[in-house]
Amino acid sequence: MPTPPAEKPLNEQWLVLRQFLPPGWEEQARRSGALLRARGVRNADDLLRTLLIHLAAGHSLLESSVRARRAGLAELSSVALFKRLQAAEEWLRWLAAGERDLLVPGVPACSRRLRAVDATAVSEPGSTGTDWRIHYAINLIDLQCDFFELTDVHGGETWRRVPIAVGDVVLGDRIYANPAGVEHVLRAGGDAVVRLNPHTLPLFTESGEKLDALRAVRGLKVGEVRDLPAWVHTRPGVRRAGRLIALRRSATATRLARRKLQRKASKQQKKVSPRSWKAAQYFLLWTSLPASVGAGEILEFYRCRWQIELGFKRLKSILGFGHLPKKDPASARAWLHGKLLTSLLVERLIQAANTFSPWGYQVAGTPLPLA
Repeated sequence: MPTPPAEKPLNEQWLVLRQFLPPGWEEQARRSGALLRARGVRNADDLLRTLLIHLAAGHSLLESSVRARRAGLAELSSVALFKRLQAAEEWLRWLAAGERDLLVPGVPACSRRLRAVDATAVSEPGSTGTDWRIHYAINLIDLQCDFFELTDVHGGETWRRVPIAVGDVVLGDRIYANPAGVEHVLRAGGDAVVRLNPHTLPLFTESGEKLDALRAVRGLKVGEVRDLPAWVHTRPGVRRAGRLIALRRSATATRLARRKLQRKASKQQKKVSPRSWKAAQYFLLWTSLPASVGAGEILEFYRCRWQIELGFKRLKSILGFGHLPKKDPASARAWLHGKLLTSLLVERLIQAANTFSPWGYQVAGTPLPLA
């Protein structure tokens, strides 16, 4: 089928985009089972372009099949395209993982990489809760993804999922405040900065007595930072030295924190405990970073953790990541990995944009920028 004139610029753009894909991506299509036979689609190149019409552009399966047919890419019905998507689950996962590896250079053992770790929920049509969970980590220096994992609703949020390199400084919200996660980070040679949850991460004094964090920060004034030694018992017989860093919230921030507590308690048909009401006045962190790193610097590290929340908002608002139009587990996983691939491709394009040549594409045989 001849290529319509309107499709020629798109073909040229695709030739540029495919240079950003991981090496061996076409062969992997057959090895992974995504392209065992070429019925209705000629090759891996056309198959990926067809899938991206659905995944990146957000068109329905029916519209995607029509657009692919008009572009001369594939002769597939919407049902056939759905089956191709199911079969491409492992291929899309491999592509997304390879794209992440190309995006993030290796980290020397002596460097300090500041990483924010979090997870976001994705729901299926008609669902009122979480069906899938994306575990995600970004490097706060360049705001690029350096780890992701897709699990179902039973996949809990923990640092133990994340590979840690020597020298990493890992930041996490209160859900990551537990001894096992802290031990995982420290044993790998990293350091932890985590918002304190006294119930899941109890603190101790050097002599082994339990440390009451609220009593320890009593009398703290707005603008004053308190930095106290605090130990964590990560496993039997193992104690990890660290610091409790605390400051008092402003009146506005306290009011917002208490309002959030009230909303949560109302949903659970409970009352806010007096201790939780009092604790809302303070912001508490535990860190294993040494005293050579100032408390103010550590608080600034944690403030930057908000960038991962903004990353989730971009995924959900721009790429339609928040509510997947699939019910079948295989197609749901394929759709989610396709969205992650799209997001990582966008990151690499932005990363390379500043170093692109004046002619606007990469000449064959020359290395890609930052690849």
